[in-house]
Amino acid sequence: MTRPSVVVVGAGIAGLAAAWELSGGESGPHEQTPRIELIEHGDQVGGALATTTFAGRTIDLGADGFLARRLEALTLVAELGWRDRLEDIAVSGSSIWLRGALHELPAGMILGVPTSSKMVRAMKGLSWHARVDARRDELLPRRMSVGEDISIGEILRTKLGPELAYTFIEPMVGGIQAGRIDALSAKSVFPPLLEAARRGGSLMKSLRKVVPEPASAPGPLFCSLRGGVGSLARELGERLSTRGVVVRTGVDVTALRRTPAASYPWEVDTASTTTPANALIVTTPAQVSARLLEHLDPAFGALATIDTAAAAMITFSVAVGNVSLPEHGTGLLVPLGTLWSGEGSMMVTAVTLLDRKWPHLQRDSDVLLRTHVGRSDDVRWMALSDEELVARVTQELGVLLPRFSTPAASPVQRWLPGLPQYYVGHDQVVARARAAAASLSLCLAGNSYDGVGVPASIGSGRAAAVATLEALASS
Repeated sequence: MTRPSVVVVGAGIAGLAAAWELSGGESGPHEQTPRIELIEHGDQVGGALATTTFAGRTIDLGADGFLARRLEALTLVAELGWRDRLEDIAVSGSSIWLRGALHELPAGMILGVPTSSKMVRAMKGLSWHARVDARRDELLPRRMSVGEDISIGEILRTKLGPELAYTFIEPMVGGIQAGRIDALSAKSVFPPLLEAARRGGSLMKSLRKVVPEPASAPGPLFCSLRGGVGSLARELGERLSTRGVVVRTGVDVTALRRTPAASYPWEVDTASTTTPANALIVTTPAQVSARLLEHLDPAFGALATIDTAAAAMITFSVAVGNVSLPEHGTGLLVPLGTLWSGEGSMMVTAVTLLDRKWPHLQRDSDVLLRTHVGRSDDVRWMALSDEELVARVTQELGVLLPRFSTPAASPVQRWLPGLPQYYVGHDQVVARARAAAASLSLCLAGNSYDGVGVPASIGSGRAAAVATLEALASS
């Protein structure tokens, strides 16, 4: 009997995880394992999970760690036999730039949102208006109507006032998605905030009830791998090849065609091949998926409304004596629109102290800093060459971090198209597309749908594979 064929389009971490699950997961292939073909546009698997060598270390070009309290990434690492390569984050906390100075953020906030007015009072960089707004939320909370979905920004500015919303909270919440809180969906990005708002009364008090105290959860909050998070993608690609998965890189899928009269319901076209398939798992960015699938149903065309936000990261190696760092924490946040002595507002949105986060990156001679630029509505950096961008960021770091001096080399990593933006109503767009896919032996997976983090992407890919295997078994 001919084995069924499954084609996975896109070999980012979601596509790799899907292929891993399709090929037997931890147990490996067996007699019912389908033929699997993994097709990737880029010249290597992993997508944004990639590494490079810099300043005598292996560093990530994308995510440098992952949330440890979601188990999908840890489970996959364990299945690979890589537990000994895991590394817990060394320190926690961060600072924020307010009124021309760095201020340490209070512990116990929930995704950047304070849970008591005491936290706000402790922040010297905030005005008395912000303190009054926080106290008012506890004593005389503002009422608001919350429907099926609402923007994060509308909740925060209504309940906590504009300064706390945009100056204090947005640098964290918006920074994770490279977006703006006035556009981002509370339901899809920050469900506990939506639940807290629906409860009424004080937002901060409700949030404490919805989300357990961070200190009560066991284990580290974040983990990484000593070879970089990108090493996970490389290893998966190699293991899949040894399992007989056909892994094709540097190949564009040009068409996904239904062939109801043939033995296989799908044909996957590239410039030089056509692969028949019983089922597809499409993990490409939503706008690419829309282009490939919109001829089948308008619900797929609507995926084109899931925008992306481009961003860039510039990594610096700086001699220990050539920079003054915050005393505590793994980095600092910069509110959007922050004015400084140079041209326009600052481009830098955050600085990560990489070697302070991860022990395997620590050296006695230098420190590793990673700066982040770019948001959904700030693309000024895209008009600059790498040299111009490094020069601009270096100027800003000279303000944020006293005694910062220009390093010899500073690699620039530009991510296009960047992170998907989960606007209000995102879940409905995704639900309609997946409903259309349900009868077509097609699954959609990846960070355009189920969360932008590494664990969420892994979970999305594996869930799609499980659904695909169940459908094949019942057909």
